[in-house]
Order: sequence, then structure tokens, then C-alpha cells
Amino acid sequence: MCGIVTICNYQKDIRCYHDKLIEMNQLLENRGPDESGEYVSKHCMMAHRRLSIIDLNGGQQPMSYMYEGRSYHITYNGEIYNMIDIKNQLISDGYRFYTMSDTEVIIVAYIAYKEKCVHLFEGIFAFVIDDGQKLFIARDPLGVKPLFYYVDSDETMVIASEIKSILCFIGKAIVDKRGIKELLGLGPSLTPEHTLYKNIYSLRAGYYMYYQKHAYKHQYFMLEDKEHTDSIKETIYKVRKYVIESIEHQLLSDVPITSMLSGGLDSSILSAIAYQYKQPLSTYSITYEDQDKYFKAYDYQTTQDDVYIHDMIEMYPTKHHEIVLKQSDLIDSLKEAMIARDMPGMADIDSSFLLFSKEIAKTHKVCLSGECADEIFGGYPWFYKEELYHQPYFPWMRDIDLKIDLFHENIKALNIKDYIINAYQQSLHEINTIDKKKQLIYLNIQWFMQTLLTRTDSQTMRSSIEVRVPFASTKLLQYLYNMPYDYMFYNNEEKGILREAFKDILPQSIIHRKKNPYPKTHSPIYLSLIEKKLEESLSDSSNILLQLFDQTKLLLFIHSHGQSFNVPWFGQLMMGPQLMAYFYQIYLWGKIYHIQLEL
Repeated sequence: MCGIVTICNYQKDIRCYHDKLIEMNQLLENRGPDESGEYVSKHCMMAHRRLSIIDLNGGQQPMSYMYEGRSYHITYNGEIYNMIDIKNQLISDGYRFYTMSDTEVIIVAYIAYKEKCVHLFEGIFAFVIDDGQKLFIARDPLGVKPLFYYVDSDETMVIASEIKSILCFIGKAIVDKRGIKELLGLGPSLTPEHTLYKNIYSLRAGYYMYYQKHAYKHQYFMLEDKEHTDSIKETIYKVRKYVIESIEHQLLSDVPITSMLSGGLDSSILSAIAYQYKQPLSTYSITYEDQDKYFKAYDYQTTQDDVYIHDMIEMYPTKHHEIVLKQSDLIDSLKEAMIARDMPGMADIDSSFLLFSKEIAKTHKVCLSGECADEIFGGYPWFYKEELYHQPYFPWMRDIDLKIDLFHENIKALNIKDYIINAYQQSLHEINTIDKKKQLIYLNIQWFMQTLLTRTDSQTMRSSIEVRVPFASTKLLQYLYNMPYDYMFYNNEEKGILREAFKDILPQSIIHRKKNPYPKTHSPIYLSLIEKKLEESLSDSSNILLQLFDQTKLLLFIHSHGQSFNVPWFGQLMMGPQLMAYFYQIYLWGKIYHIQLEL
């Protein structure tokens, strides 16, 4: 895993930006602390930060490759899990290799097959290739790895793994009306392709782009409607097969691999399969100071994790590490978690994950995560609660009018509710189907899953570890997309098909454990700390919250201990203290990034 930067303009000499390139690359040091490299030419410059996972002694970037008198250059972030198969085919076709790196496999595959190469890659990737005349830019099918870009008035293309590097190039951070609507209406999710910042875009998952003087984008991966002819027995078999294959492929590494283990269905399956291949296997879980004392079950979080983790490590004696986080550390890390994401995110759900990742990074560089299983197997309540599905907007949102009531009068005038509903309708039109399950899967992978993948990448790469997500498999996703809805809820259980497929390798308690979200803190100490931080911030006359929200209603929210807004702002967790932390992150974002609002 790495950080990449590219500055390119084929119409002018851009070597004057060399110092800026170095500065932009330095901002990505956490993504790749092991090595740094540059490529500089008259029209294209690339920089790279490396976290060494495969071919530790080779694979330095940016990498150059000469073929038939033409020089090609690449900067790349990711892992190609089927690199050996692709390499063998290319060798059979007469191409030569000089390293054991998947970076070289990508650049040679592009030389051999041009844009069709992206169809060969099984993995997670974002890369830029320069052939001296044009750029070829691509992002993996499900958007696990990020790639942002900006084009200035002189047609100079700027590309980076993180927005902060592009902001460094621009020299200012402007958020226009659309960005405000994204932040307050859709945030922390974002419309595919868009960011909060004016003229800074994200290359969509499953797209590639050519750039010469103008950009040409093309969607190379899309879900296909096919008839599902397999019986339930055959479907269970194939689900198991595809999941195991994906996990097995993602164990490719020249450094030790570990696994996150929450005691939930998804992470338990990963850990159980990984244990068959990697022994001794280390596993990690997260909890909070005094969680036993203050935990209160509610609709979405019904149980704590510790009993289920214990059942797993009795069956699979991994070297388990329980990370216990302090309330004050959660608060103190909100700033760094926001900087890692370059925008307000999922508040302490981000900051806790950042602290968790930093602990894992003390002993490991590569970690498996159960992320993405809920989006494709139907783990969220909106897959089975009709009232959430039949809203006129995204099912992970609640009571938009209650949200809008908090806004400043100038913000209310932006018609954010219409913006949300239009974004929802446009997404549904992209797939042209009335099938409920297909609509939900598509909405989840394009929106909700992207928000969580951004969280995963930003916080783990800030900690200099690579997290792999085996459930983000295109083969598995395509199969589930066409599977009948009843199969998804086999035995009338959420994710029933997945439970049935792996019931023989898991403790009985986990097979039927209700899905619980990533754990949040229940401590009143945390609530007290974040209340104080948020209220203190309102005394800062430059606080961006004062331009976005009604101050009286913000104070009521704080003084009511979060009870005046009693539904999740987003998903299942962002209410009460978590929502206060989100507002506090907005304050920090405005102050640290010197946000200029264009109202």
C-alpha cells in the first residue's frame, strides 16, 4: 500500500512544480513510510510513498519500463492478488520482467492490452501510467483504494491518493453550495465522483480515465442482470467457495498478516479461514474503558463482543489482543481522524478505528477486515425493515426535516432536502431495475460502502497498515446481486445464506448472533468531554458551525445531552455523543483547512 501523486500537462513545461511535488508527496508519508521516489520529466511528474508488502527489495516506484523504444512510467497504490497468473500469461506472450512486483505486472499488462488490462486485475488498486503522450488512470471495481484529481485553468492534471495533497497544490480550500449540500445533506457519505471541495473530484469505483488535454472517463465494471438458476444447495456451496477463494487470494504477502476479530459473523469467518493457512495467527479486537459498566443494549447494538470472541479463540487458538481505548484518547484523536479523511467523517467511529489501527501497526503491516459483507449479504436493517426501504431518500437516513431544522437560515435556503432526494433518484436510475434487493445492493456499494471504505483506508493508512477486505470481491458480488431475495434471508435470518455456508466452522453462538455494528463507547465520561469541547468551540467567532447551524438549536442539543435530536444522523450510530463529535469535527475542519464557503 502506498501514496501516489502525479502532476501532468502535455502542452507546457511543468518542471517548475517540482518543489510542490515534493511537498505534496511528503504529506502522504504515513501511507508509505518505508520508501519515497520521484519521476520528473518536462510534461509529467510522479511521486510515490511506499509501504513495502510484496517484493520488499524490489518494486520501487515510480517504476519505468521500456518497450519498443517507448518509456512508460507508473505510480501505483494497491495489491493485485492474481499477479502470478497475469505475469505467466505475459511471459508466454513474450514480455520480460525484472522484478517480483505487482507494479511491473500492471505496467506490462497495460502495454500488452491497453485499457482492457483492468479486466484482468483481481485486487485493490489506484494507479497512473504515463506513456509520454497521455495518462491512463484507473481505480479498482469497488473503490477500495482512493484516487482524487483536479484540473486547473491551464489544463494541468493533478492526481493524489489524498485530497490534502491536491489542496497543497491549489493553495486554498473552497467549498461551494454543492459542497455544503454534500456535507450537511449527505455527509459523511458523498455523491460518487464528488468531494466537498470545489473542482476536486474522485475517480469513481470501476472507472478508468485517459487524459491528454481533456479527460475521457469510461465505466469498465458494472453489475449485470443474469438469471440465477442454481438451487439453494448449489448457491450455498458457491457462496462458500467464492468467499474462501477471496480470502485465500488476499493472504498473499511477504510480511505477516493478522485479522480483526469482533466476534461477529464476518470477522469470525475471515479469522477461521485465515487460521487454516497462517499459523500462528494474531487477531485483534477493540473495546472501551469501562464498557462493561456502562453498556446499554438497544435495537442495533444488542450485545457486547467479548463472549463471542472468547468462543472463537477457544475453537481457533489465535494470539488475541484486546485493545482498550480511553475516553479522553477518543476525543483527542478526533482531529487526526478528520485530517486523515480530509473532511468530517464518522466522528469517534473514525477516531477509535485510528487508535485501533495504530495498535495493530506496532506488530503488523497487513490486516484482514470483514468490511463490505453487510452491504452485499443484507446485514443492515434497511434490507428487511420496509419502512426504511420505502422512504423517498436513502434508507440509512432518518427524518430529514428534523435535520434541516438545525440549519442556519442561509443554509435552509439551499433546498438540501430536494438535493438529497434527487441524488437518491439518480442513483436508482443508474441501474434501471425495480428489483428491491438489487436496488439496495447497488445503493449500498455506491454510497454506504464507499463511506466505510473511505474510513477504513484513511484511518489505517494514517497508521501505516494495509487493510484487506475479502468480502469486496466482484465475483462474489455479481453472484449475490442476481441471487433471489429469499436466499439472502435463508432460515429467516439476516445474512442467512452466509450463516448457512459457514455454520460448520464457527461456534454455534456466532452462527446465530444478531448483526451488531462497529462498537461505540457508552461512557457518560465521553459524553461529558465532547459536550464541553463542542460548547467551547462555539465561543470561537470564526467557528464554521456558526455559518452552518442555528446557534440556539446547537446549544439546546448540547444542553439536552443530545436528546433534542434523537435519531441517527447517518447509519446506525451517529446520534447523541457521536453526533456532537461529528459537529466538533466540522469545527476542526473549518479551522484547520481554512475553509472558504461560497454561499
